[in-house]
Amino acid sequence: MTALTQYAQREGRLVVPRAHVEGTPHGPVRLGTWISNTRSRRNKLTTEQREQLTVLGIDWATAT
Repeated sequence: MTALTQYAQREGRLVVPRAHVEGTPHGPVRLGTWISNTRSRRNKLTTEQREQLTVLGIDWATAT
């Protein structure tokens, strides 16, 4: 979530290229891959995880 928030604040959008790697204080995050995998497995997300993604503006997070 930190990497996605950081990316959204910097870029002003949530469209992340698949190959994008985001640097964070905890090390690099393969953000594009993470978004793709999370989207394809969204039915396994907890309610809290869905809410966090929805707050950031990810519209598919609420879909089942």
